[in-house]
Amino acid sequence: MEKHIIIAISRQYGSGGKEIAEIVAKKMNVRCYDRQILYLAAEKMGETELDADTIIREAYQRPDFKLGSLGEYGFEAIPYYNKKFREQARVIREIAEKESAVFLGRCADAVLDGIQNHYSFFIYADEEFRRQRAQTHYEHKTLKDMEREDKTRERYYNYYTGKKWGDPLNYDLMINTSKINLNEAAELIIDYIDKKTSKEEKINEGERKI
Repeated sequence: MEKHIIIAISRQYGSGGKEIAEIVAKKMNVRCYDRQILYLAAEKMGETELDADTIIREAYQRPDFKLGSLGEYGFEAIPYYNKKFREQARVIREIAEKESAVFLGRCADAVLDGIQNHYSFFIYADEEFRRQRAQTHYEHKTLKDMEREDKTRERYYNYYTGKKWGDPLNYDLMINTSKINLNEAAELIIDYIDKKTSKEEKINEGERKI
């Protein structure tokens, strides 16, 4: 896939979204950005002495009131005490302007809204699937542990974007990994993008001929 493509993947905890993002990135021969965004943002803010656990923990900090919709470049209006999110958003957009990439979480679907050739996907799974993965992939966490994590993600996303986390209207496609394996889910994402870009190219070609 030679075209400049930007992919944002959001996911329920325990659905396999992280693995899918990595598979997609590998198949497309592009980078997958996850926690690297936090570290790059911290570096830009001069917080190089913070340890990784602190950077990750502080990444989800937010005030107790609602900010509202980001809008185009709306993160510029975020108050100074929310500068961590603002800097993360800057990093995401800077990377997206320079290279094709896969972004995991970090409200990337909203941050990248309006950017050409940007596609967003939401990965979710049935409770039993997530319960089993909690035992095998997440150090024997419980489903309640995962749901608490999702609530944190939901509050963070809703606060900063003004949208609802997991709302189908925010994404090009939602994939239930209880129904297909992770590699198939990755192939589905790539196939969707291939079809969309091919369709757009045909439309553009037709317009040029008119």
